[in-house]
Order: sequence, then C-alpha cells, then structure tokens
Amino acid sequence: MENQPEAGRPFMPGYGISESAEGILPWSWAVERLSRSQNFWLSTTRPDGRPHAMAVWAVWVDGGLYFSTGETTVKARNLAERSDCVVTTDQAAEPVVIEGRAKRVVAELPDVVSAYEAKYGMAYPENSAVFRIEPSVAFGFFEEASRFPSSATRWVFS
Repeated sequence: MENQPEAGRPFMPGYGISESAEGILPWSWAVERLSRSQNFWLSTTRPDGRPHAMAVWAVWVDGGLYFSTGETTVKARNLAERSDCVVTTDQAAEPVVIEGRAKRVVAELPDVVSAYEAKYGMAYPENSAVFRIEPSVAFGFFEEASRFPSSATRWVFS
C-alpha cells in the first residue's frame, strides 16, 4: 500500500498561491503523472557541491520511483556520497517534482522489471545500479496562469 501524503499549499511568496483548500490536487493526480512520464530529470549533488542533472527512464512502483544507471556514472557516484536528490516529470505544463532520498536496491525486483519492460517496451537493463527514490515532499501544479494559483499543491510524507 502506497504511503498517502498530507496535501497543502507550497510556500511561494509573490506567486499568488490560493490560501483556500479548494483546488488542491489529490495525490492520485501526481501518481498518474509519475506513472506515465516517459523521461524524468534527476538532480544530484557532486561531492564538491556542484549540481548535476541528467535525464533518466524510471517507473513508479509501490510508492517509489525506480531507475537504473551504470555503476560508475556521475549520478551513481553522487548518490553513493549523498542520497538527497530531486526528480521531475517530463511535462512542464503539469509537473510533479519530488524531493527525496535515493537508496540502492536489489536490481532484480520482479514488479519493477515488469513495469519497466511494459512501459519502455524493452528488456530491463542488466548489470546496473538500481535506485529507489522515496519522496519526503512533492509538488505539483498546472502551469496555465488561470489554473496555477488554485492548483499549486505540496505533499508531505511522514
């Protein structure tokens, strides 16, 4: 069962965010976008503090986002040093942004392998480092100016 976060408004002074609870997006809205996003942007931090962003393929399974990468890639090395990361979906008009920690997991998780192969139509990458990102906080909204103030939502996970 997926952890259900508490929904509220993000703190974004100057953006005209509604103070009303009306229009707050349900977590299911975010899960749908996390499930269908083809590409994700993963941001990590290098040991010297410089940022690193890279596109990855990923699948949403059981409340976490799974992706694989080569053992020696910059993102894998960064996450080995500091697991904090940010990942975003590929549609800027209806984005979901997750802040969380990436944990290295067993590569051969049957549900993850099945979801990956169904989504991308190809075999799951073998001999890769596999990570699960569990969100601590997430954000979502409709970019359209008339919808943004009432749709901006922040989900906090316990």
